Amino acid sequence: MENPLNKKTTFGNLVLVAAIMLLFGFFVGINGKNIWAEVAPKLGAYVSDDLDFSSVQKTYEVLDNNFDGHLDKELLIEGAKRGLVAAAGDNYTIYMNRSEAEEFNKDLSGDVGAGIGVELGLRNERVVVLRVLQDNPAMRAGVRAGDVFLEVDGENVENQSSDEIAQKVRGAVGANVTVKFLRGEEAVTLTMMREKINNLSLVVEYDNDIAIIRISRFDEDTGKLMGEAAKSIIERDAKKVILDLRGNGGGYVSAAQDVLSYWLDNQVVLEEKGRWTGDSSLKSSAGKAKLADFETVVLVDGGTASASEIVAGALKEYGKATLVGTKTFGKGSVQKTVDIGKGEMLKITIAKWFTPKGVNLNEGGLEPDEVVDLTVDDLNANRDPQLDRAKQL
Repeated sequence: MENPLNKKTTFGNLVLVAAIMLLFGFFVGINGKNIWAEVAPKLGAYVSDDLDFSSVQKTYEVLDNNFDGHLDKELLIEGAKRGLVAAAGDNYTIYMNRSEAEEFNKDLSGDVGAGIGVELGLRNERVVVLRVLQDNPAMRAGVRAGDVFLEVDGENVENQSSDEIAQKVRGAVGANVTVKFLRGEEAVTLTMMREKINNLSLVVEYDNDIAIIRISRFDEDTGKLMGEAAKSIIERDAKKVILDLRGNGGGYVSAAQDVLSYWLDNQVVLEEKGRWTGDSSLKSSAGKAKLADFETVVLVDGGTASASEIVAGALKEYGKATLVGTKTFGKGSVQKTVDIGKGEMLKITIAKWFTPKGVNLNEGGLEPDEVVDLTVDDLNANRDPQLDRAKQL
């Protein structure tokens, strides 16, 4: 695939040009001399023939000569970059400064730092453990789903938010944290040593002969984990599969392709059309479709987006799965991340993607075959009618 940033008028060049122009614009307010025309050729900066940046420099001159206050030059440059990219008018094309880029990469890889390995949420206005992550301190200490947080290191946290409690539970690797939970009518106090959280993107559980595969994101390890799950499913002689993609906002398209390869054998899983990338199709791998004949139900909701919709859409259109839940998010575009230096990054929409039958999901989303809602009352009562219906089907 051709790198769209190699094109003359694309965002990478524009950001560089805008930043350099602002930098040299600082001297104009001092001596009135426009040195951009002299310096740009020496730097090898390319300015598109149909873009005139002189108004940007003029804007800075007026601001610098009239503003009653301090102008932070670094913030001005960052603002120019951010505004330039935002003007593309695409919600998924964004500029990220160093800290934003670091957080983005952590989210994509599931890096949540050091802690005890639990997912928190609000139930009946109390912060509880929603899920205990495999192979982490909480699981080894005996923490259970449904445990209510009462204290962290002796501090009462009953009136704090899940985010506040999560911050208190996290800390340095090797440091202990003591948490007091309410379990039913009993108070349980557990001390755990914080570790770097092993936050797998894919886990598989079993309910009799049903394998339940939960994929929280599509990262670099998802394909390998899917292969291990498929092997486990066959060895345990499971008969049916539930693929839970609820709340999965996407990730790498290549990881979605890997997952689909266990149901689809060398078949088109998406079509891609882009200004710079051209038209292309992506196929599943050949010879890996070990789950092709398994009865499969896919769970989806409004948080199922992007790569998750690629998986759900392909399985639905090839008749490999029944979709249960609520309408998906509706994101039918492909993004690429590009490092632009100093830890900064651009995330750029480079193409639209279409299902094997030619449907683009932007703002439309996938309609499930069977609509089943999951209400707040269901969550508070620890009910999951969507999963229950998937098991029935």
